[in-house]
Amino acid sequence: MKPTRKALEGLFQRLYDHYGPQHWWPADSPFEVMVGAVLTQNTAWINVERAIDNLRQADLLDPAAMAGLAPEQLALHLRPSGYFNIKAKRLQSLCRWLLSRDDPEQLATDSLREQLLSVHGIGPETADDILLYVYERPVFVIDAYTRRLFSRLGLLDGELAYEKLRAAFEQTLPPDVEMFNEYHALIDHHAKQVCRPKPLCGACFLQRMCQWKGQSQTANLLTRP
Repeated sequence: MKPTRKALEGLFQRLYDHYGPQHWWPADSPFEVMVGAVLTQNTAWINVERAIDNLRQADLLDPAAMAGLAPEQLALHLRPSGYFNIKAKRLQSLCRWLLSRDDPEQLATDSLREQLLSVHGIGPETADDILLYVYERPVFVIDAYTRRLFSRLGLLDGELAYEKLRAAFEQTLPPDVEMFNEYHALIDHHAKQVCRPKPLCGACFLQRMCQWKGQSQTANLLTRP
């Protein structure tokens, strides 16, 4: 199952017309985007914001300052984001990678992605967040919201491996950084607001094109007392 360019561009336009630009990724610096990309693993964004506020107040939103801190001290600032000891080690690994590179921006996208994936704790989704939002490379970020929305719409198999899903978007759409940025943000916004684990189908402006609506209505009938 591979969506057509017309289907992907049409969905993007519907989301954009309905919600407008999302101005994502919210951050004051490229390094703060990187920090957010690591901290958002397995937690809600509101918790990431609290941890970043802690780092900002402690003057730690700097690779050298963060790398020079004892891991347990850094972890204290990250407590709101959960898994703070693990995330402290991951952030410091990323900081050491940054400090050891003269100019990562000069690397080709594939090489830069490979280097990011070699950093402890940086998986495909986090690497692609950084590539798209920091280095402005045309990579499509796949997350749980993307899997949920596109599988419910019947456009993609949400169980496919990460790289196959990423390729489905990148091979179908033109390599447009601005569009990929907005598309990812709009998908996440819609999935958080409407297409939740228990979807609000009645409030969804995409319900006419959605395959899940019929399934959810059938499920509701079967579970009624």
